[in-house]
Amino acid sequence: AAAGARVIATSRRAFALDLARQFGAADIIEESADVVSAVKPLTGGKFCDVVIECTGKQSALDLAAELTRERGRLVIAGYHQDGPRQINMQLWNWRGLDVINAHERDPQIYRAGMEAAVRAVESGLLDPRPLYTHRFGFEQMGEAFATALARPRDFIKALVLMP
Repeated sequence: AAAGARVIATSRRAFALDLARQFGAADIIEESADVVSAVKPLTGGKFCDVVIECTGKQSALDLAAELTRERGRLVIAGYHQDGPRQINMQLWNWRGLDVINAHERDPQIYRAGMEAAVRAVESGLLDPRPLYTHRFGFEQMGEAFATALARPRDFIKALVLMP
């Protein structure tokens, strides 16, 4: 939103939708709704230029493809770690989707992205503090990992504080 994009956010978690609104999302759609039918009129029936899938779940990947317009870009940022995924190749081909894997493997590009993120935080362009829903001392590292794995209802990101 800060870069001038109109952001439409969807989630099954009300807490995450509140956070999306705080970060500037123009439209908020609860995942319990028919998301495709809700997004279609918001985009003049063309769907979204760019869709970012962040969950790493099959259902979200399916929904993301449905929400991406013809010749649109589908960015897969979710970490799909629990097995292979199936995709609707007919839909992906028909729409001519540009699919981007957001998990960069080139160390130079990865580092440049991290440096850009640090500069954005240092300059005040990005304030990540609202994302830190759970805080732990360094001696609580095990608990921090367990919480991140369990992903309680109000969890977004954990912050481990160094002594």
